[in-house]
Amino acid sequence: MNGKKIARTQSFKDFRRFNYIYIDKTEQIYRLIENRWVFISRPRRFGKSLMLDTIGTLFEEGVEPYFRNTWIYDKWTDTRYPVLRLNFLDYTAKYNEFCKLFCRDITGFARKLGVADEIAADDGPAEALFDLMKALVERGVMIVVLIDEYDTQLTASMDNPELYEQFRGTLRDLYGILKGKQCIRFLCVTGVTRLKDVSIFSVGSDIADLSYYSPVSTITGFVREEIRNYYADYLNLAASLIKNIPVSQVEECQREEVLDRLAGEYDGYCFDRFYKKKVFSTWSVNSFFREAIENHSVIFGDYWYDNGGMPTILAKYLETHSIAPEKYSENIDVSMADFWNPSSLLSMRQEVLMCQTGYLTVRSVIPNGNSVRLGVPNREVRRSLEKAMSQAIFHNAEFAGDKNEELFSKASAEEIVGRLNSLMNTISYEDYQKINEKTVQGMLHAFMIGSGQPVRTEVQSASGRSDIVLDYPERRLVLELKYAETEKECGERLTEAVSQIKERRYGDLLPVKREVLQIALVFNGKPGVRQFTHYKAVG
Repeated sequence: MNGKKIARTQSFKDFRRFNYIYIDKTEQIYRLIENRWVFISRPRRFGKSLMLDTIGTLFEEGVEPYFRNTWIYDKWTDTRYPVLRLNFLDYTAKYNEFCKLFCRDITGFARKLGVADEIAADDGPAEALFDLMKALVERGVMIVVLIDEYDTQLTASMDNPELYEQFRGTLRDLYGILKGKQCIRFLCVTGVTRLKDVSIFSVGSDIADLSYYSPVSTITGFVREEIRNYYADYLNLAASLIKNIPVSQVEECQREEVLDRLAGEYDGYCFDRFYKKKVFSTWSVNSFFREAIENHSVIFGDYWYDNGGMPTILAKYLETHSIAPEKYSENIDVSMADFWNPSSLLSMRQEVLMCQTGYLTVRSVIPNGNSVRLGVPNREVRRSLEKAMSQAIFHNAEFAGDKNEELFSKASAEEIVGRLNSLMNTISYEDYQKINEKTVQGMLHAFMIGSGQPVRTEVQSASGRSDIVLDYPERRLVLELKYAETEKECGERLTEAVSQIKERRYGDLLPVKREVLQIALVFNGKPGVRQFTHYKAVG
């Protein structure tokens, strides 16, 4: 290894202090700063805080010594400025406490500039910020303002409309005070959501929404070339572990194989309105390489989801909304109005929320006619989406969170069908009224993923594709699903499923050095039944 370590920090200064790998994003930061007043949205764990800290360090310290050997080093000519850093993650979702903490930070910043006596902190956040701006204008002092995760309190209070309205009103007031102030050299606001009801994105706003601005579309996340150049030693290590060869024998084609697999797992996020530039998840890539160096193992894990689970904003949304598994198996078109100007967290279209939280991404130019196309970016996110669906659909199931492989690996066909029916009994059919074969398959696959079962769907063989395959150490379980709405139709569908298993030899994939249990299943969708009423074990 070259001695460069993978960072566990959001502090830009730490990259030089501790010899961490730093992928140079300073050219995009330069382009961002050119716009002066900006907003940029990204999902959680996508480097927003590091980006802001890099900007803050640049304005506070200049290029010496932290920006040596970066793109911006010989191009930055601006002077230094005091930086007001406001991270809303540091504040509580209790309104009165939020106000106190916010005013504390404003007063503390004012104290550093010698104007604390002019701040009426007891009057509330808007008043404290107004007093600060007024004092700075009177003294001709310019500052930089960096606001991280501005929507944290909105997310936390979306199930409490009265509290949500309090925070929404306060945010509108704060932005109204900042708007147009000549004492602000640069302003950057980040968050997960883009909400018209907090006025930041209203008509006439002086903040440029650069969330899909092409010149800064890779300001967070990694592009393939960056991984190839900055993580070369880690790629060599991963390839050597996969191929079981010494690092010295790893060839370029083997490094590219690792990159190809990484791309399938973690690439595909697009924040470019021209749909040209895509990025990898920084958190997932770093976690993958950290696993390789620390534990000497290669695991293409669900690092992004496993780190924090379902984003709070999405979890709260799903408490009162359903989510259909089959809906996200293909790309989805949403209107440009819904995509670009969501009014409120309380009324945002589900697909737009899924995109803003990272479960979907842009799959077309913006706009694509009168709409925007969205889709799942990669395999990790698809598995994470299945986990989210599993929690939302089966949260009342007795063993919904169970990771015991014996749930299906050692059960008889009768026991397996009984457990599947127990699962289906927990579903609210008021939320999931449109039931068909694709829906049932999607729900079961979501549960299998969420409970840690080794599942695959639509498994291709020489003769066809089986619906669900579970590969346990001592058993391969094959489920062929059919849907019916009458008793007569159930019998016909069962015969059809059994014939497909036999004729197409579902489950006979190599290696087959284990028991193979093939079960034909028919889900009776008739209201009042909605069970797997017909089944047959074929093998």
